[in-house]
Amino acid sequence: MSRQQKETTMTAGSLAIRDLEVIVAESGEAILKGVSLELQAGKIFALVGESGSGKSVTSLASMRLLPEALRITAGQVFLGQEDLFNLPEARMQEVRGRRVAMIFQNAMSALNPVQTVGQQVAETLKLHTALRGQALRQRVVDLFAEVGIPQPEQRFGFFPHQLSGGQQQRVMIALALACEPEVLIADEPTTALDVTIQDQVLRLIRELTHSRQLAVLLITHDMGVVRQTADEVGVMFRGELIERAAVDDFFRAPKQAYSRALIDALPDLGHFREPTSEAPLLVLDDVKVHFPVRRGLLQRVVDYTRAVDGVSLEIRRGETFALVGESGSGKSTLGRAILNLEAIAGGSIHFRGESLHKLDRNGMLPWRREIQVIFQNPFSSMNPRMSVGEIIAEGMLSLGVEADAGRREARIRELLQRVRLEPSHASRYPHEFSGGQLQRVAIARALAVNPQLIICDEPTSALDVSIRAEVLELLAELQREFGVSYLFITHDLSIVPSLAHRVGVMQWGKLVEQGTAEQILTAPQHPYTQALLASVPTLDTT
Repeated sequence: MSRQQKETTMTAGSLAIRDLEVIVAESGEAILKGVSLELQAGKIFALVGESGSGKSVTSLASMRLLPEALRITAGQVFLGQEDLFNLPEARMQEVRGRRVAMIFQNAMSALNPVQTVGQQVAETLKLHTALRGQALRQRVVDLFAEVGIPQPEQRFGFFPHQLSGGQQQRVMIALALACEPEVLIADEPTTALDVTIQDQVLRLIRELTHSRQLAVLLITHDMGVVRQTADEVGVMFRGELIERAAVDDFFRAPKQAYSRALIDALPDLGHFREPTSEAPLLVLDDVKVHFPVRRGLLQRVVDYTRAVDGVSLEIRRGETFALVGESGSGKSTLGRAILNLEAIAGGSIHFRGESLHKLDRNGMLPWRREIQVIFQNPFSSMNPRMSVGEIIAEGMLSLGVEADAGRREARIRELLQRVRLEPSHASRYPHEFSGGQLQRVAIARALAVNPQLIICDEPTSALDVSIRAEVLELLAELQREFGVSYLFITHDLSIVPSLAHRVGVMQWGKLVEQGTAEQILTAPQHPYTQALLASVPTLDTT
């Protein structure tokens, strides 16, 4: 098809990417290789693939927002009949936000922390419209109401940190929709959100797609989200769009082996681990963690936030206990209390019979070897100036696990191999690894001191589905080999069946339900658990 024919087949309100090629400017390495796709008004096109496959680069290149290190070498992008690559930058600035809008992955980092959310949306409207004064404010309030922000008039004056993660993402959607764009690009808009908030945001995007006849590009690695939300799917692999199909056809009969692998990497929701009968390793009895609420000039305590409010549970040797619930339910606070990083206001925490809650900083030090932690974001939990070998050795040195340098080096090489990395990786730095590889380093660091319990705080929430499956399998394999116990904190119920022996569900600081994974996931008793399970995106659309 000629360029003229392509242009005449384009319809208003749609965006077409034709034969797009992007390279690394310095090395000439190809990042995108002839990518072509088309967005239609009133439809959602899901672009899927692992990190580094080129999904986000495709969206940034189409909007001419690539960093200087990357360069477009070929291709065209049509918005209606207009080739965006032929526009001067001043005209392109009018297109961005006005005709094409973007929703980014991390709302908190995308919003200005020193401006109210109302001011930020109003600023966009001022730039692209003639609205001013009360009419401008009313338009922002109407947008907040449209995207489901409660008490929109009041929330206009809120700063980003005063809103929940779901409300922040709704502000981002309102910001994107402010100027009534024709095309919406949503780059992993629900990755770090709780399942109920994710469900609300995706429903909202779907409703707005139809009501406003938006052409939507949804970038995601969650195949359940694709199945429930998209009309068409494109699969990217190493810079190429290797498959494209209607969503029903794609899941019924994917044509590429890589596409099938992405689908097969989803957890098996029908397979459960048998509970263990080992003795309890950790016992929590009526644990409370309360934070004072201070007000007034003298900052007097007027109330308490009951972050953890009377939680009792036990974790057995060689067992995985999954603690699930939404953000703010108290899961991570409970994990910090076990580590003695938060003082408890009541109850008791016993590990191998020792009262951890009674120990001071020095008294807790020997138990740091026994209880380790893997954090959610490996990039922020590692010193960027230390090599991977130094990062793994740090805990060994501070806790006196291996004083001999030669044996310590051998242990580091052994651990790297154990988590399926190369011994030579010890000399590399964190920025040289992918997210999945860094999470393996975090696992190796936790194992270095031979712990009996590892607290895993959302360690897979930001990983691609196939990388997530590999990390979960690795954790299970290490548990079988070393007998280590896990407290696995997560909001992703889809990973629980293949991971956990038992499950506890937290809401507002309380453990509202606990039992075996099979009991909780097949016959939940509490309405909150039922609501969580109903919000999990699956491949079943019946």
